[in-house]
Amino acid sequence: MPDNPDSRDALTTRQLPEMQLSTAENPLTAPRPPPDGLNAAQRAQHRFSVKGNAIITGGAGTLALEAATALLEHGVSGLALWDLNPDQALPAVTALHKKFPHVKIITEAVDVRSEAQIASALADTVKLLGSVDILCCFAGVVGCTHAIDMSADEWRRTHDINLTGSFLSAQAFALQVRTQGTGGCVVFTASISAHHTNYPQPQAAYNASKTAILSLTKSLAAEWSGLGIRVNSLSPGYMDTILNEGEGLKRARDTWNSRNPFGRMGHPWELTGPLVMLVSEAGRYVNGSDIIVDGGAMVF
Repeated sequence: MPDNPDSRDALTTRQLPEMQLSTAENPLTAPRPPPDGLNAAQRAQHRFSVKGNAIITGGAGTLALEAATALLEHGVSGLALWDLNPDQALPAVTALHKKFPHVKIITEAVDVRSEAQIASALADTVKLLGSVDILCCFAGVVGCTHAIDMSADEWRRTHDINLTGSFLSAQAFALQVRTQGTGGCVVFTASISAHHTNYPQPQAAYNASKTAILSLTKSLAAEWSGLGIRVNSLSPGYMDTILNEGEGLKRARDTWNSRNPFGRMGHPWELTGPLVMLVSEAGRYVNGSDIIVDGGAMVF
């Protein structure tokens, strides 16, 4: 609240900006049922078809590469993998080129905390692929530090990457989609950590950043509806990746598994079904939603 009395008085005369929601007449958000004349197999294929070009941030990570494979399998036309160090995934990217030789797959070195790097990567992506239609945000970090011992730098870094990086990537994407006039979709990566407190590890900064992703998802789903941009999120449970490997994490893994109805962590492939639904024709009326993919851990 401003301390200057004149500034306080100005508050009574200010005007708030207002969202412009979509309408039933907007072709970017209108129903798009399958064309007539398709047989059952063709209708099924159409339902989960993925169209256009996709950007995946954190593109060198295990979950992102699994997501990339799924999008390619379901028909994405072009793919841009953004990562702080995309070269670390060179063998996996080479394998994708061989498996999908007809699709243009590019990599960009991007720190999602940097507006300038995002803008440069987006310009390159549009130049090479022609347009952008899908954004999947997988870039993120996690730290397990007791809150009472956590430095401000660690808190800020976690939020800068997980939350601000997701927002900046989505904002740049939305500006480009508005220029194109095509509509599009964004999928953020939240977490079960956004829904309850993890145990036994302390990770307050990560949990807070992922909870904020849920709110950001709903806000942007409303604000960008008029642009034909759907915004949703996925909340993975514990996934069987290198981040959860090692003898030092055995006690934690045993605890996580004992609290899961399935008694195990998820396989990265198990996240791709919900993702494909959200970015395909099947998810056309899904907006502002979060899908929990955790084997039922949240039932307790």
